[in-house]
Amino acid sequence: MIRLLSLFLLIAPAVAADIVVPARTIPAQSLISAEDLLLRDISVPGSISDPTLIIGKEARIALFAGRPIRLGDIGTPAIVARNAIITLIYDNGGLIIRTEGRALDRAGPGELIRVMNLASRSTVTARISDDGNAYVMQ
Repeated sequence: MIRLLSLFLLIAPAVAADIVVPARTIPAQSLISAEDLLLRDISVPGSISDPTLIIGKEARIALFAGRPIRLGDIGTPAIVARNAIITLIYDNGGLIIRTEGRALDRAGPGELIRVMNLASRSTVTARISDDGNAYVMQ
């Protein structure tokens, strides 16, 4: 009985599932809309099957037509560009220090980036807020 079940599992075809693929090549740093996506009836481990997880996100890398999209390929749309001058905020126990910093990476809300303090030239790690300010990590 166990041998028969094992043989059946080896011979049984893989179950296909719908995955989301780009309808056209989407360049990196482009916003993804519903018109950019198609559903294909195949199974690829690690690929996204729900288009609502992708619509409105930004392509982190070039997404080629017909290829599966993985979670690492997309992200929150960037609100801070690399080399942009942003407000750098240190907030700890009632002490608030604000200064200007230069973003060393692109980032969206909630993401961690490196920011260079323009006054001291030191580099810190900061989390980008919804309004584009960078809060120093403690």
